[in-house]
Amino acid sequence: MGARERRDREFTAYVAERSVDLKRTAYLLCADPHRAEDLVQTALTKLYVAWDRIERRGAVDAYARQILVRAAIDESRRPWRREVVTDRPPEASATSPEYDDGLAAELAALPPRQRTAVVLRYWNDLSVEETARLMGCTPSTVKTQAARGLDRLRSLLATPTAEGGS
Repeated sequence: MGARERRDREFTAYVAERSVDLKRTAYLLCADPHRAEDLVQTALTKLYVAWDRIERRGAVDAYARQILVRAAIDESRRPWRREVVTDRPPEASATSPEYDDGLAAELAALPPRQRTAVVLRYWNDLSVEETARLMGCTPSTVKTQAARGLDRLRSLLATPTAEGGS
């Protein structure tokens, strides 16, 4: 087996093992299953290009998360990202059970930096330092953004809903 076939086999195995986690993280970052799929595809494409270099260093997961976070931040800055209102509701399949854990709407209500800090710190269980590196900011900024995000989530979760909250 040649080097390329070995690389392709290793990359395919990595994708099979980690794609669900990457999709989940992407969804929690952007709150849209279609955008999450796009973010993961972008991340996996960039990861494939850098696979030999990254795999040798043993930092594949960290590199994949970093690409994903940066892609989400870049995507959120694009002017075409704004929602276009239509007279048709979204397809029923737009919300997949693999993504829905009851927090998606609340996470979507957070500003992007707070959402990113909360997802990376508490969903991906990364350290403050690792989260800061991925977000491109200081550890104190991560602490502030995560604390504000958690406070906002608490207030959103404590608010009664029209569907029968208290």
